[in-house]
Amino acid sequence: MAIPTTRPAGITEHAQIPLESEPDALTIGRRIRHLRTARGMTLDELGAAIGRAPSQVSLLENGKREPKFAQLQAVARALGASLDDLLSPEPPSRRDALEIELERVQRGPLFDALGLRPVRVGKSLPTDALETIVALERELQRLHAERAATPEEARRANAELRATMRAQDNYFPELEDAAAELLESVGHEGGPLPQRVAADIATHLGFTIHYVGDLPHSTRSVLDLRHHRVYLPSDGLRGRSNATSALLQALAPHVLGHAEPSDYREFLRQRVEANYLAAALLLPERHAVRTLRAAKDAREISVEDLRDAFAVSYETAAHRFTNLATRHLGIPVHFMKVHESGVIHKAYENDGVRFPADPLGAVEGQYVCRSWTARTVFAVEDRLSPFSQYTDTPSGTYWCTSRVQRAAEGEFSVSVGVPFAHVKWFLGRDTTERLVSRCPDDACCRRPPDALADRWAGQAWPSARPHASMLAAMPTGAFPGVDQTEVFSFLEAHAPSDGASPVRVRPGR
Repeated sequence: MAIPTTRPAGITEHAQIPLESEPDALTIGRRIRHLRTARGMTLDELGAAIGRAPSQVSLLENGKREPKFAQLQAVARALGASLDDLLSPEPPSRRDALEIELERVQRGPLFDALGLRPVRVGKSLPTDALETIVALERELQRLHAERAATPEEARRANAELRATMRAQDNYFPELEDAAAELLESVGHEGGPLPQRVAADIATHLGFTIHYVGDLPHSTRSVLDLRHHRVYLPSDGLRGRSNATSALLQALAPHVLGHAEPSDYREFLRQRVEANYLAAALLLPERHAVRTLRAAKDAREISVEDLRDAFAVSYETAAHRFTNLATRHLGIPVHFMKVHESGVIHKAYENDGVRFPADPLGAVEGQYVCRSWTARTVFAVEDRLSPFSQYTDTPSGTYWCTSRVQRAAEGEFSVSVGVPFAHVKWFLGRDTTERLVSRCPDDACCRRPPDALADRWAGQAWPSARPHASMLAAMPTGAFPGVDQTEVFSFLEAHAPSDGASPVRVRPGR
C-alpha cells in the first residue's frame, strides 16, 4: 500500500496549479496578453492589426468574450505565433495561473452565495496578496466540500476500501515489513509485546510518552509532532493490552508518513493502515504464522488461543487472523463486529459470504440476519466459553465463532467465520448449533411477521438512537437505524390487554 505524500491544501513555491484539459476563454486570453506584452505591443496596436477596437481586445484578454476561430487566426498572425501557442491549456506563467484560478472562483456559485464584491484582478494586485486570496479560496472550497459530503460518499468509500482489502486477502506486505523493521530495531524476538517494549518503540522514533487527564474527549491520543510527544489518557484505557495498542496506534501515522487526510476516503484508509500496523506489532507475522500453522496441523485453530498466546484483546486477535489466514493458511474468512442492535460496525470477507449491503455496496450500518452467529450470540448466557454455530445461507453453509464484548456504546459481538469446507481446521467445529438464514429475502427476518405488522403498522413512532458508525452509512427504511420488528415486539409486550390475542414471535424472528 503506497504511503501518501500529498501536502495539505495551500500555496507554496512549488504548489501545483490545477489545469484544464482544454483551454477556456480565461486561459486563451492570458496567453494572448502574455504574447502581446512579450512582443512590446499595446492594445491599440493589436486591435489595429486584427481590425478590432482596443476595448474588444481587452475583453478577449480578460476572458470575458469567447474568441472565434477566425479571430484567433488573426491574433496569431499579428503576434507571429501559432494557434497551438494560443490554445495550450497551460497558463503562460505562475502569476497568470493564480489570476485565472481567482477569476474562475469569482465567477462561480460559491462566491456568489457569499455576497462579496469581487477583487479586481490586475497588475495592481500584488502577487503575495493574490497567493493569499487563492489559498483562502482553496481552503474555503475544501471546507465547503467537506461539509457537503453525503452519506452516500461515505458508504461508497467504505465499499471501495473493503473491495481493496478483499483483493489483497486483507494482507498488506508493506505494513508487515514496517512492523518487522520496528520490532527488530528494539530487539523484540517474539511472544507478547510488553508495554515496556512499546515504550521503547516510541523512544526509538524520538517520542516521549505523556499520560494526561484532560485529553480532548473526541480523541484517543494526540501526537505533538513539533515536540515529539505522544499524549495518552491517564485513565479510561483499562488493561495493559488496550494501553499498549493505543500507544502503537498513536505512533502509526508518524511511522507511515500519513499527511492530513483530504477527504473521508483517505481518512478511512489511514485508519485501517494504523490499526493494521498496531496489530502487526502486537502479533508479529513470523511468530503469529508459526502459531497458526501449528494449530492448523493439529486441527485446533482458535481465536481465543491466538489471543492468549500474544496477550491481546479478542478483537485484535480476530482482526489479525483475517490478515494472515488466507495468505499463509489458505483459508478464506469473514469477520464482523456487530452492535447489539444488529447493526454492522465493521466487516470483511473473502469467502463468498453475502453481507447485507445497500445499493452502493456498503455494509456498515446494515442489519445482520437474526439467524447469524453475530446476532444469536447475544442470547447466550455463558459469556466465558466460546460460542460457535453453523448457518445455512443462500450462498452456502458457514461456521462462525463469536464473542461478546462491552463498550461505552453498548455490547458488540466480534465474529470470525469460514465456509463449511474449511471448518475442519477449527476448534468448535463439533457444535450442534445450526440455523437457517434466507436473507436477503425480507421474509427471513427484516419484515415484521404479518400478525405484528397488522396490529402495529401505522401505530408506532420510534425515535432512533443509532450507533456512531451509522452516521457515515445509514440503512434505508421508514425510520433509518430502527429495527421495526424489535419496536413492534416491544409494543406488543407492553400493550394493555384489549381482548385481542397476543402475537407470539418465535426465536430468530
